[in-house]
Amino acid sequence: MTILDGKKVSNDIKDEITEQVTKMKARGERVPHLAAIIVGNDGASLTYVGSKVRACERVGFESTLVKMSSTTSEVELLDKIKELNNNSQIDGYIVQLPLPDQIDTQKVLLAVNPDKDVDGFHPTNFGKMALDMTTFIPATPFGILELLDRYGVETSGKHTVVIGRSHIVGRPMSILMGRKGFPGNSTVTLTHSHTKNITQITSQADIIISALGVPNFLKAEMVKDDVVIIDVGITRVADDTKEKGYRITGDVDFVNVSKKASYITPVPGGVGPMTIAMLLKNTLLACERHRKK
Repeated sequence: MTILDGKKVSNDIKDEITEQVTKMKARGERVPHLAAIIVGNDGASLTYVGSKVRACERVGFESTLVKMSSTTSEVELLDKIKELNNNSQIDGYIVQLPLPDQIDTQKVLLAVNPDKDVDGFHPTNFGKMALDMTTFIPATPFGILELLDRYGVETSGKHTVVIGRSHIVGRPMSILMGRKGFPGNSTVTLTHSHTKNITQITSQADIIISALGVPNFLKAEMVKDDVVIIDVGITRVADDTKEKGYRITGDVDFVNVSKKASYITPVPGGVGPMTIAMLLKNTLLACERHRKK
């Protein structure tokens, strides 16, 4: 059994990006600039955005953090988005989700300039991804592809089962794993809350990508020997033995499933670190594209 070490691979990617940024500076070029908008004071969101800012510092990117109060109106947020769209110094930006109830998330995501949508959530970019065109791939699916690629996990002709159909992970993964090329060329089954006999489906899978958010959902008896497991789930579970009062748990019963798996991602330290690394990679791609225009 091989651990797909997202922490190590993400550090490798950051080192590679740092090297490219150093060369850009040597040529006198402007370095990539990533911005993030956060509305309100959600603890998990603040932590996540903070780690993005630190990641930018590490690789030599410029970064801007736009903090807006939880009472921000939709109009005010759309004005801020328009400002970032028109700022030629910013290559890409993200709007941290979730947004407060008074704001229409869909309207906000549609307002983002697709050329600066380094999260890959805009319908234009999602459509291009579905058509195998060059575009920004959402950071988490992009990270999963990179893990499979760097560990040389065979995907061609394999049966991939995706658990969960979110627009951020499940649905894009089902498209990407079925595309021509590597990683890809697999036969994909997309499962969700209305899927019947899910154990019958998962037990036939060569590769399982679980993005459900239900702790320890995938048990050993639901998988076959030598399965490849990608665990995207990340849930805080109360645990009095831990200093913080909780532990981070994935969708997979890691202890038991790992005994049957050929490759498996840990939680934490698997897919999570890859998401930020690929957000940086998308920002670098955005910067390169803007330079060519």
